[in-house]
Order: sequence, then C-alpha cells, then structure tokens
Amino acid sequence: MNIAGKKSIFYILVAFTLVLLVGFYLILLCYTYVRYNPTSLLTLVRTPAVSHAIMVSVISATIATVLALFFSVPASYFLSRNEFFGKVFIDALLDIPVFVSPVALGALLLVLFSSPVGIRVQGFLFPVVFALPGIIVAQFTVVTGLSIRLLKATFDQIPSRYEEVARTLGCSPFQSFCKVTLPLSKNGILAAGIIAWARAIGEFGATITLVGAAEMKTETIPTAVYLSFASADVDRALTMVAILILTALSGLVIIRMISGGKVLF
Repeated sequence: MNIAGKKSIFYILVAFTLVLLVGFYLILLCYTYVRYNPTSLLTLVRTPAVSHAIMVSVISATIATVLALFFSVPASYFLSRNEFFGKVFIDALLDIPVFVSPVALGALLLVLFSSPVGIRVQGFLFPVVFALPGIIVAQFTVVTGLSIRLLKATFDQIPSRYEEVARTLGCSPFQSFCKVTLPLSKNGILAAGIIAWARAIGEFGATITLVGAAEMKTETIPTAVYLSFASADVDRALTMVAILILTALSGLVIIRMISGGKVLF
C-alpha cells in the first residue's frame, strides 16, 4: 500500500473516534430529553424554588470568580516570571483543587471552619458552615486553582522581553505589568474568568458538603438537581440540568469567539 493510502486509512480511523465521541454525547443529550420531556423551561424558571436557586448560583459564582481572579492574576504572573526554591511544590499544591474531588475539598473546609479557630473566624467575619457565604467559599476554593493554571499558561505565552523593553523606557515593574502584560493577556484573563464562572455555577461536591442542601436557603442549581431527583421531580431536575448545559455551551462559544477559533491555553 502506498503512502497516500496509509494516510487516508489513518485519517479515517482518527475521524471515526471523533464520530464515536460526538455521537455518544449527542445520544446522551437527545435521548434524555426525548425520553423525559420536561415542562416549559420558562414556566419552571418562574417558580420561586428554581428562580431562587438560579439567583443564588449566579450571585455566588460571580463573587467567587471575581475573588479568584483578584488572587489568581498576580499569583500566576509571579509563578510565570520567577524561578525559586520550592516552586515545583507550590505549583503542585495549587493544582490540588483541580485534581482532588470537590467532596474532599468540602470535607477539608468543613473540618477547618468547624474547628475552634474556624468558629472564631466565622464570629469575626461571617458564618460559613451551612450558610450562604459558605457557597462562595466553596466555589472560590474549587475555581481558584483552575484560574491560576489557565492564567499561568496565558502569561507563559507572553515574552518577558516586552516588559524588559518597557522598563528600559522608564516604566516601573508595576507600570510595565499594567501597560504591557495586562493588555496582551486580556483575552486570556477574560476566558479564564468565563471558565471559572461556569465551573463555579456547576460546583456541587464542595458546596453540599460545606453548606448542605437546604431548599430555598443554600440551594444552588446543582443542589436543586440533587433535591429534585431525590423527590422524584424529574422535570424540574432536567430543567436545571438544561440550564447548566446552556451555561457551559454559552461560555465555550464566547471563549471561541474571543480566541477567533484558536485555543487560548
């Protein structure tokens, strides 16, 4: 067989794996919503329980994402631009929220804030365990490691010589960061924010472990899915799942529009 024939067989096999994966996800989505036809999305969204879960999820995820970016931008920039003793360990430590189960992170948070020190912190600041602020804490814990990883990859792609040139022209390190690095990394920061926000919206394990699943109190969209299936309300559960899917797809489409179809990270 000639080279062209071998190449065509290779591409057919590669394309076949793609078709299998796409087909699997399409069947997963299509069969579910054909087998169980939930009531109108708009009708269920207007119900107090669903609207409350959406409101809590959107507000908490937005606050958690802003806080995550506030800490992640300088932290990831420092990691990208400096070599120091223990960097490998710190880099691995910051990846724990990405690779460790959210339930495990929630258990660690619960133990921390249930300790004498944690109770004092809650008394001085705000309640965390089984309270609404705990949702933000759980989401922040989960998405910060992810945002650092994405932002570090963004800063790694920006040559440091641009900042060095800015400094030779009289800019301080802070000015070169603000005037050179930040404008060049704005798409990456925006994409990291969208991914972190979508991940925070879908966060369940750490949230339910730390704050529980109290309906109309600490109920987020994923928690509403859990409670709906627990009460055999399949229509409501699938409606909430549809909201999560639409949120994820919207975020991915926006990211691809920002990157012009290119992979940012």
